[in-house]
Amino acid sequence: MSDRTAPPSRDAARPTAGKEPARRSLTERLQDTMSNAAQEHRANADTGNARGRRASRASGRQPRRARLRLTRIDPWSVMKTSFLLSVAFGVVTFVAIFMVWSVLGAAGVWDSINSAVASIVEGDSGNSTFDVTDYVGMSRVLGFTLLVSVLDVVLLTAIATLTAFLYNLAAALLGGIEVTLAEDEK
Repeated sequence: MSDRTAPPSRDAARPTAGKEPARRSLTERLQDTMSNAAQEHRANADTGNARGRRASRASGRQPRRARLRLTRIDPWSVMKTSFLLSVAFGVVTFVAIFMVWSVLGAAGVWDSINSAVASIVEGDSGNSTFDVTDYVGMSRVLGFTLLVSVLDVVLLTAIATLTAFLYNLAAALLGGIEVTLAEDEK
């Protein structure tokens, strides 16, 4: 086991002569980290003094940069994320189709299409049996939308996971994508 994963022993809490000093408790380490972060924040926020924007540029200090390389993407996390995003996309699609078809029905579009088709096909007799909602009714359209949404969830999740595997193979051969990160100038 490494030092990070080894469980703390009872002897580690007691300082002993000749052995390495006892480890600090988690509370002490957190307090030190928080106080260091607070001091750094105060130093960075102190722009009213001589260390303003012009003073930092005059000193010639460049922002820190880090060149990192993305060499592996975890396929499991890609699969979970793409699944959730594709489910959200499916729900949005279903709700949007429902809203559009509800608005079209409330606006009387289906009745006007029925009357236009009846006047074209039957003339002025008015005894047409054609109804457009038999073909593009709310239940048929929503059923088809639900089917397409489920297929999209499966396909998008599979494609994203396969893409993560393919990226890992390509990154093993070519080294991955190199990214340069830089902090903002103050």
